[in-house]
Parts: sequence; C-alpha cells; structure tokens
Amino acid sequence: MTRRLAQVAKKVGVSEATVSRVLNGRPGVSEATRQSVLTALDVLGYERPTQLRGERARLVGLVIPELQNPIFPAFAEVIGGALAQRGLTPVLCTQTKGGAAEADYVDLLLQQQVSGVVFAGGFFAQGDAPHGHYQLLAERKIPVVLINAMAEGLDFPCVACDDFVAVEQAWRHLASLGHRRIGLVLGPRDHAPSRRKLDAAQAMARAAGTELTDEFVERSIFSLEGGQAAGTRLLERGITGIVCGSDPLALGVIRAARRRGLNVPRDVSVVGFDDSLFMNCTDPPLSTVRQPIEAMGRAAVDLLCAQIQGGVHNHPGELLFEPELVVRGSTAQPAGS
Repeated sequence: MTRRLAQVAKKVGVSEATVSRVLNGRPGVSEATRQSVLTALDVLGYERPTQLRGERARLVGLVIPELQNPIFPAFAEVIGGALAQRGLTPVLCTQTKGGAAEADYVDLLLQQQVSGVVFAGGFFAQGDAPHGHYQLLAERKIPVVLINAMAEGLDFPCVACDDFVAVEQAWRHLASLGHRRIGLVLGPRDHAPSRRKLDAAQAMARAAGTELTDEFVERSIFSLEGGQAAGTRLLERGITGIVCGSDPLALGVIRAARRRGLNVPRDVSVVGFDDSLFMNCTDPPLSTVRQPIEAMGRAAVDLLCAQIQGGVHNHPGELLFEPELVVRGSTAQPAGS
C-alpha cells in the first residue's frame, strides 16, 4: 500500500497524504486533483478502491493497426492532442507482429474502465475479419468512433475521407495528362475503403466510355513490398498511370518501375493516397491525395466526447471529409504523347 501511494503521488506531483484522502473518499481535495489521482491509478495498473470502481476512468483507448505507415502516427498525434485538451488521457494500442491482437487490447481497455475508444484503422474495415470485440464494446455501451470505415452491423459513428472523391481527383489528373491505361493498387477485397475506391474508378471508366476490367486492378497488403509486387504485375500489362490506396503502396510501385528500368514519371505516373510525412521528400516527390488528418482527428474526438457526455442519441453516422489532390513530381504526360 505504501509503495502504491508513493508511486501515485510521484506520478501526480502531490503528497502521499493527498493520494490517501482520494483513495479513502475524504474531503479536502479538489476535483482536478482527485481525477488526476484516479487516472494515475489506471495508468500505473492499480485497481481502484471498491467504492470508486463505478466511476469510469478519464482514459480513452486509441487503437491503430501499425506504426510503419506514417499516416497512423499522424492520426495518433492529432487525436492524442485533442483528447488532452479535453482533459482525457489517450492509451495508445498498436499491433505488432507477435504482439497483442486487437481483441486483446479491447479486453485490456475494458479492464481499465476507459471512457471511450477511437479506432484509426483496424479489423472493422475488413468484412471477413472477426468483429466480436466491437460487439462487446457496443454491449457495454462504451463510446466508440471509427476512422475511415463503418463497421457492418454496428451502430458506431465514423469519420472518413471521401474515397470516391479521392479516386475521382487522381483519375481525372492522370486522364488530363493523357493517360488512357490507368490501373489501381488497392487493399484486400473485403477492405471497405478499397471497395469504395474501386467503385469510384469503375464509375470514372464508364464515364469515359470504357470498362475497368480485372487486368487494371491489383490487390495487396498495405506495404511497400506489396505495392512493388502489385506494381510489377500492372507494369507487365502496359499500364502507364497507377492510382494507389496508400503512399507506401505508391512507393512500392515506383520501386517496381525502377527495377524494370522505367522512369517515373516519364514512363509511368504514380499517385498515392494520404500525403503522409515526407512524401514531398521522396525521389521523385510523390503526387498523392491528401487526407485532412487534422480536421478528421478533431471531429473524431468531438464525436467521442459528445457520446461520453451523453449528448448524442442519434449520431450522424458517417462524416465524409473532402480530400485534396497534391501534384508533385511522380506524374507527367505519358511518353510519346
């Protein structure tokens, strides 16, 4: 007990006597200090006293699928900062190879009595992935906000970049440069944002009087290596303009072009998606469709806080945010045009 008091007191910056008063429910402690002590208990992994366990912690789970793609740390930074401004403490949960699974993190967050959870990517975007842990959050009435995809069968609000507009912008850019053989590198078939991007590309092809057949579409895991493999297959079919579902996929396509002795953008043009960190520093600088990360992250926190405060009975469903095409050096007129 003495060790616990000392650790919590050090964490909060108050005396052990103050911590003791909070744990024993005694008066003489400000509400701000009281909440800080309870949050410190949660962060340090101590159980709250029985009489305080009914109060939900001022913790919010922030679950992201990986750290290698720069877009996810970017979302974490925006969301974490916005939560801190609301007096909430983010608990970052990220999946690593051989580490805790998404469902395991949900169990951990429930044990910590979190006030809510923000998922910035995850299994909810994949129709064939397990969704039982989301159902558990719904049954416990834990406020949840999803980013970039709705979860099928679950009534969670979602903040998303408009995939249709994103592909429309990229496609029109390549078409305006003179590209007629435009292909796509997307995620798995059950990945909701990839499905929406494919729908948009098919609509653009129909509007141009053509059809987007399977030879123009490749699927991959979201990685540079996956993009390289998918890009190699498209380049073998004579595709001259490629729209990708993420910036790492686009960088993989550029690597594939170079391995074949092709020049980007003279021989093939490549467009990414996200405009994640350092895409203006690549060789060539990557043309990409920018997600409005700041606006989306803050909107996600607003939606979550409204649920926490009990102010949302009929949430808005999916809020779509407009992307922005950023033209750099990886796109140009096709050779010979």
